[in-house]
Amino acid sequence: MSKTYSIGDVLDLNIERIVPRGLGIGFGEKLTVFVPLAVAGDKLRVRIKSIKKRIAFADIVEVIDRSSDRVEPRCVYFGTCGGCDFQQMNYAAQLEAKSAIIRDCLHRIGKIEYEGDIAVAHGTHEFGYRSRARWHVDRIEKSIGYYKRDSHEIVDVQKCAVLTPSLDERMQSLRTSIADGWNDEFEIDAASGDGGATSIASRDLAESTAELTFTLNGIEYAFSARNFFQGNQSMIGELMRLATESLSGETALDLYCGVGLFALPLARSFENVIGVEEDGEAVKFAKQNKARASMPNVEFKRSGVRDFLRDHNGKPELVLLDPPRSGAEPGVIAAISKLRPTTIVYVSCEPSILARDLRELLDAGYKIDSLTGVDLFPQTHHVETVVRLSL
Repeated sequence: MSKTYSIGDVLDLNIERIVPRGLGIGFGEKLTVFVPLAVAGDKLRVRIKSIKKRIAFADIVEVIDRSSDRVEPRCVYFGTCGGCDFQQMNYAAQLEAKSAIIRDCLHRIGKIEYEGDIAVAHGTHEFGYRSRARWHVDRIEKSIGYYKRDSHEIVDVQKCAVLTPSLDERMQSLRTSIADGWNDEFEIDAASGDGGATSIASRDLAESTAELTFTLNGIEYAFSARNFFQGNQSMIGELMRLATESLSGETALDLYCGVGLFALPLARSFENVIGVEEDGEAVKFAKQNKARASMPNVEFKRSGVRDFLRDHNGKPELVLLDPPRSGAEPGVIAAISKLRPTTIVYVSCEPSILARDLRELLDAGYKIDSLTGVDLFPQTHHVETVVRLSL
């Protein structure tokens, strides 16, 4: 007789591998179980938290046999705080898991059998790297930090192991200044830049948002906590190299260009570069960065990418896109394919969305020339991917 499972049941599992969303996967009798904070090779005792047909999600009750890749987390909040979910595995295992997550998404979502190795480029900063964060504040409890896993309850973080030192110091100083006139609960966006300078932005604070800079390869980028900028500045150089190296021609489009991170280096090897960005403050910074770099061959347009492509009649040699986690809007990939650029570079922070869009590009006649992961987010399951495609 087959076993019937219910919420609250406890069972022992062998974790086979790590899958998208950073979950460990194990198998009961006619049941597939996903477990957060697991490590491939663990034998775990778990309790079922939710179940639907033959799929269940469970939490760890006990580690029966530790995987050889399991380590003690550095952060005292790990397991409670929802910010990190890979601190329980050594760094080599984290990179291996991220490579497998990318491949799983390509196969399962994109129906893409990528035969090459999927390397994950990484640096030396496994901790203390994060230069961008969103903090949650509880005025009554005088706490500041991140949400607990699967809740909206705030973990009061006295020290964050992944923040840059200057950003962590700023968070701690904000806790001491929580005032009675503040709203009961609100959010603060925060960022750090050159020289350890910090910037915060919140509709609930009177403090003005400071401008920051980040300098790389002779280009100074201005930005602030109000607009997007990559959150691991130690890895931006490698990300830029993978996305722009050895590319040249007459015209390049940089879609979802932000403050011009890719557009400006592309202007050194393309006669004309057009950056497209919907966020007005980001475009303001992009134009400022262009002026500082003395690059008149770059034009920044404030526009939604789909709207821009609908009206664009040129034929670029290169289209580079770096969309938000939700991916490109419906119709954007088809519009890019219609332009028939010789080369497409897709920079993605969400492998599942990347796989969906790559399928459409492959069906339009493009082929993958290279695909590389970039570990911008150590100690978490998140991974950036840079893909180059050509006709």
